Amino acid sequence: MKLICSQFLFPPCYCHHLSVLVGDVADCPNPVLIANTPGQIEALSGSCLQIPCSFNSTHQIHNMSVPTYGLWLKSHWDLITTPGNLIFNSDGSVNTYSLKMIGNLSEEDCTTVFPDLKTSYTDRYFLRIQSWPFRATDRCNPLHLKVKDSPWSPSINVPSDLKEHQSVTVTCSAFTPCPHSPPQLTWNLQQDSLRQTEKNTDGTFTTKIQETITLSDTHDGYNISCSARYPVIGGNKTAETEVTLSVSYAPRNPSASISPSGLVSAGSWVELSCSSRAKPPPRFTWFWISKHGDMNVSVGQIYSFCAAEEGEFYCVATNDLGQQKSSVILILVGIKGNILTKILFVILFFSEPVAERLD
Repeated sequence: MKLICSQFLFPPCYCHHLSVLVGDVADCPNPVLIANTPGQIEALSGSCLQIPCSFNSTHQIHNMSVPTYGLWLKSHWDLITTPGNLIFNSDGSVNTYSLKMIGNLSEEDCTTVFPDLKTSYTDRYFLRIQSWPFRATDRCNPLHLKVKDSPWSPSINVPSDLKEHQSVTVTCSAFTPCPHSPPQLTWNLQQDSLRQTEKNTDGTFTTKIQETITLSDTHDGYNISCSARYPVIGGNKTAETEVTLSVSYAPRNPSASISPSGLVSAGSWVELSCSSRAKPPPRFTWFWISKHGDMNVSVGQIYSFCAAEEGEFYCVATNDLGQQKSSVILILVGIKGNILTKILFVILFFSEPVAERLD
């Protein structure tokens, strides 16, 4: 059993013996005052910060019907040993950092605004409530405040597994330390996107803009950039984020080619090649247009064969999202080189005697 009165500052008749177990975290007593804040919060130097704050107590002398005052202590909770740590009292007697407690203390709301933050404000802050004869400080749940010079980069939220023809909502959001002075969000999508500032479950705020787009293959690889401009004393501070879209789409513009090009000698090898833009990469199937209909002759990007006669071919590119057919490619087959030479020799050999007899 240990006597604890320093954090309450009760008159002697209200000083109680409170049980503290050895080994408790930070030697915290059974709570008489419980402050509800985010616990840890960041702020931007030169800007403002609204700290969501509420409190409650089940102590028998806690009475909100009497005048109630809220106090903030910096670095340490003990007002007796470190009175200089008191930076704010809602009665107006102390206000080192020009704070404003905008919450209604009679409703246990201690929401507070820092108007102009400096990095030197980074520290722990303890809430104290005084409503005579109740006076207590929550030393176990301090607010950890970190003031930084650089703004937070906004976040861009895009649904996963994007496919062409889908309508998706893209959101750019930014942490908003001060809801009455939110960041200005701009991006390379529609410029007149409606800005909204929403309250989070922990009492902090987020500013966001949204845009709904219908995806096509042209969106694959498209970079979406969003910037957040925070107003600060003497100007603005800006941060930017960029994401690249990855959109799946059916095959586009399949193309068939032949090597060697031009007239092909009968009996020589030819190579047909098919290409197409698609995501995921396509599979290729080759078809020969015969007098009996289109016949599947090969699977794969390359089709090699020995040309015996003229023919028409095309390829089909396919993936999970669809398929598309290429234009038809025509193979022209000529007479084989050595056969043509023999035919020409015969013509020339027999033509000379005929010419002599005519003379």
